[in-house]
Amino acid sequence: MAWILLVIAGLFEVGWAIGLKYTAGFTRPWPSVATVLAMIASIVLLGWAVRTLPVGTAYAVWTGIGAAGTVVLGIVLFNEPATATRIVCVALIVLGIVGLKLSA
Repeated sequence: MAWILLVIAGLFEVGWAIGLKYTAGFTRPWPSVATVLAMIASIVLLGWAVRTLPVGTAYAVWTGIGAAGTVVLGIVLFNEPATATRIVCVALIVLGIVGLKLSA
């Protein structure tokens, strides 16, 4: 169950990171509210996950999901560059997440 909470927390992290782009510096009310709620949900779920998972593993997986997901959505939503180097780096992050899960 802790791993499920951790994955959901990571997805909320992606949500708030992408949401920051839509807030326009927190000048747009509804995107700002949604972003702050995603931040809160992400942290709360991470907190629940670390009750049973090692904190170092959980934090690394949480940030890895956030980083990889944000890069992918940045490419899809904002036409950010999809260079081979970026794709390889995201793949390495995903491999690191998988490695941490398998070693936990």
